[in-house]
Amino acid sequence: MIALVGRERETAQVEALVDRIRERGDALVLRGAPGIGKSALLAVASEWARAHEVAVSSTSGVQSETHLPFAGLYQLVQPLLGAADELPARQREALLGAFGMEDAAAPEPFLIALAVLNLFGDAAARRPLLIVVDDVQWLDRSTTEVLGFVARRVRSEPIALLLAVRDGYATSLDDSDLTELALDGLAPAAAEALLDAQSPALPVGMRWRVLSEAAGNPLALVELPLALDSGAATTNAEFLPLTARLERAFAARLAALPPPTKALLLVSAANDGPDLSAALLAGAAVTGTELTAEALAPAVEAGLVELREPGIQFRHPLVRSAVYQKAGPADRLAAHRALATVHAADPDRRTWHRAAAIARQDESVAAELEEVAARARRRGAITVAVAALRRAAEVSEDPPVRAERLLRAAELAFELGRRDQVAALLALVEPALLGRPQRARLAWLGEVLEEGRNEGPERILRLIAYAETMESAGDPTLALNFARAAALRCWWTDSGRDLRRRVMALAERLASSGDDPELLLILATVTPVESGGAIIDRLTKLRDARFDAAMARFLGVAGTAVGAHDLAGHFLDACISDARAQGRLGLLAQALGSQMWSRLFCGDWQSALLAAEEGERLARETAQPRWQSSACAALALLAGLRGEEERGLALAAQAERVLGSGANSSTMAIVEHARGVIALCAGRHEEAFGRLRRLFDPDDAVYHPMWRLWAIIDLTEAAIPERREAVRAVLAELEEVGARTPAPLLHVGLRHARAVLADDADAGPLYQDALNADLSPWPTARARLLLAHGVWLRRRRRIQEARVPLRTARDAFDALGLLAFGEKARQELRAAGEASDLRLPSSVDQLTAQELHIARLAAAGLTNREIGQQLYLSHRTVSTHLYRVFRKLGITARGQLRDALRDRHGR
Repeated sequence: MIALVGRERETAQVEALVDRIRERGDALVLRGAPGIGKSALLAVASEWARAHEVAVSSTSGVQSETHLPFAGLYQLVQPLLGAADELPARQREALLGAFGMEDAAAPEPFLIALAVLNLFGDAAARRPLLIVVDDVQWLDRSTTEVLGFVARRVRSEPIALLLAVRDGYATSLDDSDLTELALDGLAPAAAEALLDAQSPALPVGMRWRVLSEAAGNPLALVELPLALDSGAATTNAEFLPLTARLERAFAARLAALPPPTKALLLVSAANDGPDLSAALLAGAAVTGTELTAEALAPAVEAGLVELREPGIQFRHPLVRSAVYQKAGPADRLAAHRALATVHAADPDRRTWHRAAAIARQDESVAAELEEVAARARRRGAITVAVAALRRAAEVSEDPPVRAERLLRAAELAFELGRRDQVAALLALVEPALLGRPQRARLAWLGEVLEEGRNEGPERILRLIAYAETMESAGDPTLALNFARAAALRCWWTDSGRDLRRRVMALAERLASSGDDPELLLILATVTPVESGGAIIDRLTKLRDARFDAAMARFLGVAGTAVGAHDLAGHFLDACISDARAQGRLGLLAQALGSQMWSRLFCGDWQSALLAAEEGERLARETAQPRWQSSACAALALLAGLRGEEERGLALAAQAERVLGSGANSSTMAIVEHARGVIALCAGRHEEAFGRLRRLFDPDDAVYHPMWRLWAIIDLTEAAIPERREAVRAVLAELEEVGARTPAPLLHVGLRHARAVLADDADAGPLYQDALNADLSPWPTARARLLLAHGVWLRRRRRIQEARVPLRTARDAFDALGLLAFGEKARQELRAAGEASDLRLPSSVDQLTAQELHIARLAAAGLTNREIGQQLYLSHRTVSTHLYRVFRKLGITARGQLRDALRDRHGR
C-alpha cells in the first residue's frame, strides 16, 4: 500500500470515506497548491478502494479540454453506457445527445445529470463505487456541474466522490456545500524526512535552502534539489512564486532534449488528450519527419512523462504547462495547426485547434466556431457554446458581426444564470455597432443583469421607453418582456398610480388577447387591487385551458398577486408538473416559490413545507437568490407556526443574508412578516405588533401595499388592548381597499379583524358573519377565527359556549400541524375549565420534508423510478427513503401508505 510521508491524518480521512461507503455515500473535495499532494492522496484512495472490493472510476481535467463538451464526464460514464437503455427515455436521449451519440433536441442539463446519477447508482448497486476526479479546475464546466449534482445526492447510495481542485481556481463545485479538505505544506519533520529519502546526499547548505524554499510542498522537495544541482534555479528565481519556480525547474530539463522529443512533447501538451498516435502524427507534421514512440524515451528518462494506458501521461500538470509555455509563439501556433489536421474527423477538436493556431482575425474560423456553439447548445453544453461564441467574436473580421456574436454569447450565459459572465461579455459589446433590435436585446440583458437593483421610477420609465421602442419596431415579444420587467419593479416598490397606469396601458396594447397570461401577470403585479376582480374572473374561466409551463406559471403568479391563492394553485401545479418532466429546474424553483405561498395561505402546511424546502434547494442549485430568499422566509414562517422559534429566526436571517444587496420592499416585507408571526406564536405580542405594524407604514422600508393585506389577521391578534386603536385605523384603510377588490384572502382577514376589534356589544354578530362565510378553502383562517371566537365567549363568561369553538380550533390546529396555535387553544380550554391533553406528535410528524414528499408520491401509486424522475433523485435513493418512511410509520407495504399519511380529517 502507498504510504505518504507526513500525510497520516489526510490518508486516514480519504480511507474513511471509502470504508463507510456501504453505509452511506459522501463526497470530499481536496484543495491545495500545485504539488501539495492531491494526486498522491487520490492514488491512496484508489488503491485502498480496490483492496476493499470497491470499484473505481476516474478522470482528470486537462487544460486544453475545457472547451470540449462533457469530455471529462464521458471518461467516467463510458464504461457504463451499455446500461443506458435501462434509463427512462428522456434521460437516455439527453445523455446520449450530450455525448453526440444521438441527435436530440437541446436537452436540459439536469436531465443529463439525473441520467448519470442513475447510471452510477445502478452500477454501485452491484459493487460500491468510488469516483475519483483530479484537476477539477480544468474539466469542462458541463462536467463539473453534473458532478456537483451527483455529489449532492449520493448520501443514500454506495457511492463516494473524491475531487481534487487546485487553489485559486473557481469551479461550479464552490456552491455545492461539499465537505472540503485543505492540504497545507508538510510539517517540518515530515518535510525533512521526505527530502532526506529523495536526496540523501545534499550538502547541508543546499538542504536548508531547499527546505526553506519548498515550504513543505512535497513536489518542490523532490524537484528543487535537481534544479539547484543543474543550476536551473538562479538567484532571480528565488523571488518567483513556488509554482513558477517548479515550472522553471521542469522546463530546464527540456534544454537537453533532442528536437524531435521537444516537438513531440509540445504537441502532446497542446493536444486534447493523451492519445499517442495523434501526438506522433502531429509531431511528424511539425518536424517534417516520421516519429515513433522511441522519440519520447529521453523525456521519460528525464522524468517528464510516462508512457502508459491510454497514452502519454505528463508527470504533473506543471510539466505540461512548462512545456507549452517554454515554446515560442510560432512553435505553439504550428503545433495547433498540426493538431487541427490530425483531428480533421472531429469537427469540434479541429475547430478549437484552428482557433488556437491563428494570431489574426479569420472569418472562416469564426464561422466554424459558431457551428461548434450550435452543436454544444444542442448537446446541453451551454458553457461551451458561450466560450465558442466569445472566441468567434475575437477572430471575427466584421465588427458588427463580432458584436452580434458577443450579444448571443451573453444571452446564453444569462440562460445559465452566470451574471458575472454576462457582465463581462456585455462590456465587450460596442453598442454603436448594433442595429436597433440588437440594442434592445442589449438593453434587455442589462435589465435582467441588474434586476436586483432598485432604482425606483427612473428604471421603470426607462423600461417603458424600451418597450415602446420595440413596439414601434414590430417586436411585441421583446416589448412584452420589457413591460413585464417594469411591472415586476412596480410590485417591488410603490411607483405611483400614474406610472402603474402607463405600464398597464402598454401591456394591454401589446397583449394578443385579454386572456394573454403575460397580460394577466402584468395587470396583477401593477394594479392588483384595481384589476383584481377581472383577473379572478379570467382565471376562473381559464381553469380548463392548457398552457405551457412558463405561461401556466404566469397565471399562477397572477392569482397569488391578487390574493386568489385557491385559484393560483391549479395553474402552479400544472407548471410544476411540466417543468419536472422537462428538466427545467430554474423554472421549477420559481413555480415552487409561488406554490408554497398558495399552499401556506390555503392551510395545506405539509404541502407548503414540501414546496418551500424543495424550492429553496433548487433555487440555490440554479443560482436564483431572490427565490431562495423567499423560500427561506416561508420556511421561517412555517417554523414559527410549528413552535420552532430558534429555527424560524435562523431561517429569517438566512433569507436576508441570501438576498444581500438585492433587497426590495416586497422581499423585506415577507421576511419581517415571518419574524412577526414567530414572535406572535412565541407569545411576545409587543414585539410581534412592532414588526407587523411596519408592513402597514408607508414610510417604512418594509411597507408593501399588497403583502400587508395578507398580514391583517396576524396584526390584529398581536394587538394588545392599548394598540387596538392603531389597528382599527389600519382596518379602516383596508376596508377601502376591500371595497375595490374581491381578493378572497383579504376579505377573510377583514371579517376576522372586524370581529376581533369590535366592542363587546357589537362583536357577536360580526363573529357569526365571519363564521358563516365559506371558509373551506381557508382552514387555517377558520381555525384561528374559531379560537378568537372561543376566547371572546370565555371572556364574556359564556364558558359552556366557549368550549365548543375552542375544541374545534384545537383539533383543527392539531390536524394542520400548527403546534403553537394548538397550544394556545389548549390554554384557553384549561381557562374554560376543561382539561386538554398535550398533542402527541404523530408518526407522520417524524418524517423529514423529503421523506414526506416521497411517501405522498408513493401513496399516489408512483414507482420508485417515477418518483426519482420527479424529484431528481436516483430510484435507489427513493428506495432508501421509503425504507425509513416504513420504519417511522410502522408499516410494511406501500399499500398502507395512504392510510398512514391520512390525518384525522381524511386529507
